[in-house]
Amino acid sequence: MSRPGTATPALALVLLAVTMAGVGAQGAALEDPDYYGQEIWSQEPYYTRPEPEPETFSPPLPAGPGEEWEPRPQEPRAPKRATKPKKAPKREKSAPEPPPPGKNSNKKVMRTKSSEKAANDDHSVRVAHEDVRESCPPLGLETLKITDFQLHASTVKRYGLGAHRGRLNIQAGINENDFYDGAWCAGRNDLQQWIEVDARRLTRFTGVITQGRNSLWLSDWVTSYKVMVSNDSHTWVTVKNGSGDMIFEGNSEKEIPVLNELPVPMVARYIRINPRSWFDNGSICMRMEILGCPLPDPNNYYHRRNEMTTTDDLDFKHHNYKEMRQLMKVVNEMCPNITRIYNIGKSHQGLKLYAVEISDHPGEHEVGEPEFHYIAGAHGNEVLGRELLLLLVQFLCQEYLAWNARIVHLVEETRIHILPSLNPDGYEKAYEGGSELGGWSLGRWTHDGIDINNNFPDLNTLLWEAEDQQNGPRKVPNHYIAIPEWFLSENATVAAETRAVIAWMEKIPFVLGGNLQGGELVVAYPYDLVRSPWKTQEHTPTPDDHVFRWLAYSYASTHRLMTDARRRVCHTEEFQKEEGTVNGASWHTVAGSLNDFSYLHTNCFELSIYVGCDKYPHESQLPEEWENNRESLIVFMEQVHRGIKGLVRDSHGKGIPNAIISVEGVNHDIRTAGAWSFTQTPAECSGCESRP
Repeated sequence: MSRPGTATPALALVLLAVTMAGVGAQGAALEDPDYYGQEIWSQEPYYTRPEPEPETFSPPLPAGPGEEWEPRPQEPRAPKRATKPKKAPKREKSAPEPPPPGKNSNKKVMRTKSSEKAANDDHSVRVAHEDVRESCPPLGLETLKITDFQLHASTVKRYGLGAHRGRLNIQAGINENDFYDGAWCAGRNDLQQWIEVDARRLTRFTGVITQGRNSLWLSDWVTSYKVMVSNDSHTWVTVKNGSGDMIFEGNSEKEIPVLNELPVPMVARYIRINPRSWFDNGSICMRMEILGCPLPDPNNYYHRRNEMTTTDDLDFKHHNYKEMRQLMKVVNEMCPNITRIYNIGKSHQGLKLYAVEISDHPGEHEVGEPEFHYIAGAHGNEVLGRELLLLLVQFLCQEYLAWNARIVHLVEETRIHILPSLNPDGYEKAYEGGSELGGWSLGRWTHDGIDINNNFPDLNTLLWEAEDQQNGPRKVPNHYIAIPEWFLSENATVAAETRAVIAWMEKIPFVLGGNLQGGELVVAYPYDLVRSPWKTQEHTPTPDDHVFRWLAYSYASTHRLMTDARRRVCHTEEFQKEEGTVNGASWHTVAGSLNDFSYLHTNCFELSIYVGCDKYPHESQLPEEWENNRESLIVFMEQVHRGIKGLVRDSHGKGIPNAIISVEGVNHDIRTAGAWSFTQTPAECSGCESRP
């Protein structure tokens, strides 16, 4: 297919006519509420439904082996802008240069006359002449691509508030004034303070994003600043606004990120932020991200060695709800014999919770074939997991068509379920804010303000109370613990999404599962709730602790970064002593987690997989994040085949449903599924082979 811009005018007209004909033929199929209405237990093949309405100007989707995959193009999204609430002006510390009204470039999408004048008046710096709307991606302060050694500051209040902590969205430790605090803070409050980034190569800088200090008790942020660039870190050029230095408007509180675009892109190696005013009664404290495009440098071995590339032909972009549905349909059409799309329920706002099943007999539970699931997006703003699962769906389809023996075996011997977006309402909020401007929490909760991650019934307390009654009869089993009646009532504070997942897990006999989250780089295993009610952190193992440790390590050890002892901590926690894994309760206690519920109410062993420091990485980071997690995603699925499988029959050879399987030395039983099969996740199962 010819690239855009190479076709002749006549050919372009023909293609346009064909496209318009396709639009008219397919009409409003995508908007038909019944088109995606295949409910969870429907056996109807998804590809027998009518074609959906094509989307306008969508980026090309990857072609499968041996097939032409004609995408529906989609118009690229414009860069997002920070939305700052109108607040009463606060008294600021005096500064010689107050911000000129109406001159801050973050208030305009297109280049203003003043910025054009600045470009014409200033001949002392190199500027790129591309349109300012072509914003560059982040350099990587938040993703840690920029190392601590590339960040420098004039002064620091103490080490925990050093330049290395001046990263967008970085979180402080539990205690103020500890080793890991929530910003760079200058040692003095005067106009000579600065923080700078060494890009280590010539870079086209286009913008700066700032936040205040992450703190429960203190209010510190910068309200205005200058931007300077340099090629040698000695001679600095200040960004101009006409004939004078440009003053950029900073933050009006400490958490909402604020973007300022430079009036014209500037090419240099170093960029420096010089605070000019700050919140009254506060200090000079900042978190930031720099937008910049590194210029090609083929002679620099350091950068060529550290560049990450991928050979997988996948759709590396962020997908909103409509685009996610479309991508699922494209994969289903590529691999109709091994995929099925269904939904497990609806969100609070009525968006269907779509899942993709990948199996050699989609829609059918095969006796002895284990069921596996991945879930992502319980927190709507943790979008990396969502995109990784969409990439995984594409990858499995393509590799199956290419007869990759490993993937073919996995698909034919496993029933895989992938739910990429458990909280689509929250995701849409985060998507509107964008990759860098959404902050740390926008879109985290459901539309009705519920955190799905701890919205499941607390079965741990029921179990432990029964175990503590040593002299009385056991009233609670050690597995398949019933959900309390109060939780099932309509008045209970339970999200619609939570109820949908519970019904899904009760219907399908999952053996192993992982829920992908973001903001850290670690695999957490149950229990997530501490047993001692007066503690907030306490190692609380399950009876299958050795199994969970192995499962967690299987993911962490095959990830490119999780077990790297040289890597920098994301925020405050160091997880290297357990090789990139952690017992959830020893990290921070959570009552009613999905992991604990899954273990105590079903046969499923569930882990929380935190796939990246940045909850919402820029689109340009997705190929690298895919390479970081691809092998781990596959290896973890393969663990479902470790251990013992079997059928439970009576003396006449008839299957026995709900038969209890006990493992010697493990105080946690499992039960056979309705098809009378069982799969014991990898565990020491003494005598299991001889059990009926």
